[in-house]
Amino acid sequence: MSIQVQAIQHAFHGQTVLDDLNLTIEPNKIYGLLGRNGAGKSTLLNIISSRIFANSGSVTMDDQPMQDNDSTLGKLYLMSEVNLYSERSRIKQLFHTTALFYGDFDFAYAAKLADSFGLDTNARFGKLSTGYRTICKLIIALCVPADYIFLDEPVLGLDANHRELFYQELIETYSDNPRTFVISTHLIEEVANLIEHVFVLDEHRLTLDGDVSDILTQAYTITGPATDVIAYTQGLNVIGEDHLGGITAHYVYGSLNDDRPLPDTVTVEHLDLQKLFVNLTNTKKEAATHVN
Repeated sequence: MSIQVQAIQHAFHGQTVLDDLNLTIEPNKIYGLLGRNGAGKSTLLNIISSRIFANSGSVTMDDQPMQDNDSTLGKLYLMSEVNLYSERSRIKQLFHTTALFYGDFDFAYAAKLADSFGLDTNARFGKLSTGYRTICKLIIALCVPADYIFLDEPVLGLDANHRELFYQELIETYSDNPRTFVISTHLIEEVANLIEHVFVLDEHRLTLDGDVSDILTQAYTITGPATDVIAYTQGLNVIGEDHLGGITAHYVYGSLNDDRPLPDTVTVEHLDLQKLFVNLTNTKKEAATHVN
């Protein structure tokens, strides 16, 4: 059972948000959905979950339409920045309401999480701080019986301790009850060790789609004196560069020419996911002359 997004086009007030987007979300994986502000991450999640409709294209779950289809939408839960809950509802009431919509709810796990996070389930949702509203929504997302859980900026307003607790709980619940999580976030460094597969949106298109381990094996930092680095990276896919004093760093995505001798003055190291993302989604005006 997978979700297929095919040829999605969407514009808002005449401005393109998503352009011919195609991707597949498989069962029992943790995905990262990455992109700069305005790249269309939230729009994509809202289209998949049928909160908004694309101008064209389709979203299906095993060839069954997602749009206005209770049988497929009931297998998906979207936690977003938008507050859809009544301000006067008590937290424990929200748990019961969710159970009515999804047919079940892990009340025991919700109680455990509420205790761990220090959330008073007798409190009214409207009285919670921004951070505790996020915690409430995260608890619901982790306890709802859905096969696909979409988390749009899931740690908004959380302090470092609560973010770390959430990541630990996510790993534990995924291990105990595997299902698919899609995490849309700008805190790439914090989730880099969690996600197995990454989607990168840039310029309204999907520019990267692959397993993190495979992607990072193709991401390099080439460092040394400018002349030597430029000579070594000639013809390679240079996606960015930095300069510090007499030292130049070229960031390369793709295969290296193993037959090319590596000067003693030049070092080659692998990029981390955050550095790769930053360079892939930069305007690349200066690096453009090096990109092939």
